[in-house]
Amino acid sequence: MRFRHPDGSTVHLAYCTNVHPAETLDGVLAQLRDHCEPVRRRLGRDRIGIGLWLARAAAHTLTTDPASLRALRTELDRRGLEVVTLNGFPYEGFGADEVKYRVYQPDWTRPERLAHTTDLARLLAALLPEDVGEGSVSTLPLAWRTPFDARAAATARSALTTLAARLDALEELTGRSIRIGLEPEPGCTVETVADAVTALTDVPRHRIGVCLDTCHLATSFEDPRTALDALTTAGITIPKAQLSAALHAEHPHLPEVRAALGAFAEPRFLHQTRTRTAAGLRGTDDLPEALATPEAGHAPGPGTGSGPGLPDATPWRAHFHVPLHAPPAPPLGSTLPVLQETLALLVGGPHPLTRHLEVETYTWQALPPDRRPRTRARLAEGIAAELTLARDLLTDLGLKELP
Repeated sequence: MRFRHPDGSTVHLAYCTNVHPAETLDGVLAQLRDHCEPVRRRLGRDRIGIGLWLARAAAHTLTTDPASLRALRTELDRRGLEVVTLNGFPYEGFGADEVKYRVYQPDWTRPERLAHTTDLARLLAALLPEDVGEGSVSTLPLAWRTPFDARAAATARSALTTLAARLDALEELTGRSIRIGLEPEPGCTVETVADAVTALTDVPRHRIGVCLDTCHLATSFEDPRTALDALTTAGITIPKAQLSAALHAEHPHLPEVRAALGAFAEPRFLHQTRTRTAAGLRGTDDLPEALATPEAGHAPGPGTGSGPGLPDATPWRAHFHVPLHAPPAPPLGSTLPVLQETLALLVGGPHPLTRHLEVETYTWQALPPDRRPRTRARLAEGIAAELTLARDLLTDLGLKELP
């Protein structure tokens, strides 16, 4: 979906296909047929954007077989789908029964990550619509926080510098500009925007910036205006933003609230949980750890991974991407207001701070059983409802939806 900003530029809205598990090119083609096109039809649009997730196996096929790449481009066009952004965070196995910490491998200290991201950039340059000259790829925020030392940071920085040079060469060859966004996430080496500013020191910023995920921003209790001001001051761009909402519990000490939270503690994804106390931010790596009863005399320490248990005198937020249009039932809520505030700052000013927006709710099948869509049609209905909400937020900010 395309929107005209009051300054005349085009802002793209897509939804991320990592909600549909697929490791191979055949699986990706099936996604387009079984999920993406039905979402488009529900929206009554001739064309919608998708933030394509290409697992390593699918990317390898497309990179080594030009006929396969041409076939994918033809299939996108035939089904009324366009791609201006790729989700390059998960490398493979995102549809596995248990993902958890595996999603952070390989990280930016390993050559496989550089090779895969280079391939994604080259593929995106070939998949961009004819009238679009710029694409974006989101990627993991360097690595999980442990183990990660000064040598690892130098290795990751070198890999990003190499990638930037490759992207410069790609633009010279194709005329297409591809930019990369590190996606700050709780528990990672780059958890916050402040961490991103530090990590991107001495990295070519015309190519490497930040992918701002509003669920992650909210989970870490970051103030949107402070975060965006810090990026602007540091001269760091925002190649894309992911529109998502976290799980919010205002009164986590109440038994009924803890019981409701327990329904979201599931075995597939990691749900980092945070609370803001007088002593600073406290957190655990997963929701079950937060809900654990603290040991006698134990006081959780600063930072993350300090369980068991989490102080419950102040609100909790958990890294669980809940549907934008359907917040959890009371006594829980979502951080949709953080998304709205961030979006207003991103595109509500005289010029957009990013032109690529992506709805990324990949947790539909990880929701409590009574909230999961049971059919493809129900899933398509939910995704279309999220895109409709995002569209309405954009038009309320003065953007005009384009055909």
